Amino acid sequence: MKQSAREFKTLSTVSDFTQHFGFPPPAHPLLTVIDLEKTRHLVPPTTPVLRQLYIIALKKNMQGSLRYGHRPYDFSQGVLAFYAPGQYCEGSDGVDISQISGWMLVFHPDLLLKYPLGKKISSYGFFSYAVHEALHLSDGEEQTLEGLMNSIRHEYQQAIDAFSHDVLVSQLEVLLSYANRFYHRQFLTRRTAEHDLLTRFETLLTAYLAQDGEQPLPTVQHFADQLHVSPAYLSDMLRTLTGQNTQQHLHHGLIEKAKHLLLSTSLSINETAFQLGFEYPQYFTRLFKSKTGLTPAAFRFSAQ
Repeated sequence: MKQSAREFKTLSTVSDFTQHFGFPPPAHPLLTVIDLEKTRHLVPPTTPVLRQLYIIALKKNMQGSLRYGHRPYDFSQGVLAFYAPGQYCEGSDGVDISQISGWMLVFHPDLLLKYPLGKKISSYGFFSYAVHEALHLSDGEEQTLEGLMNSIRHEYQQAIDAFSHDVLVSQLEVLLSYANRFYHRQFLTRRTAEHDLLTRFETLLTAYLAQDGEQPLPTVQHFADQLHVSPAYLSDMLRTLTGQNTQQHLHHGLIEKAKHLLLSTSLSINETAFQLGFEYPQYFTRLFKSKTGLTPAAFRFSAQ
């Protein structure tokens, strides 16, 4: 028997969001800050939703888990999490918010439309992280963000004038800049875990490239899936520890294998490209030259 498609609700505006979850109505049409201590009496809805909004949330003392994307996440310890428009969310019957604390900043993408931050926000990797990769804050960092949240809350509660958007977006950009700093601090202070991830990545890449015969080109998504992290998190971690992102590591590995094949086999340039997973040999030649300064043919000739 064919299963019927699951129904879910789309939350397109800040008002949609506050109404769905029973939060106070927003004082500003494009942004609101929610004090989670004041929501303890609410019953969390379990209806799956798709939010077309940006959300930054510091949730503490919540028992149970929420499902964001395809993963459950436990907020009992208190972490800062970031969600971009289009992310699926689903609660569960076992969530207990009777002791919840923290805050939630919700804003619509239209708030940023005419500002450089509207384009820049996509460069913040934490908005595309899987939820189990949330930011763990120190007490001092939490106080810094709390001060910024108070400033944002104060501003959007004022009467809207010609400068309101400018001020709110400026404050939001400062908040994101601090979050970016704290994320990179997290990579540096949690070196044991991150170095373990780096070691596992290198082991997987070495094993992948050691396979004989034609293989598909290695992708960032493939290794992120194998390591159970998101592509953005993996690239940020590698860039922090090694100076290169995941794609650069993959290219380096491919070029090293290509050099080995060019010098130790009689495969033609095209055959070498196919062996490495390139569908079009000219792409292989272009990448090889960009990384070594020589075409594959010139490299083979120079080693004779």
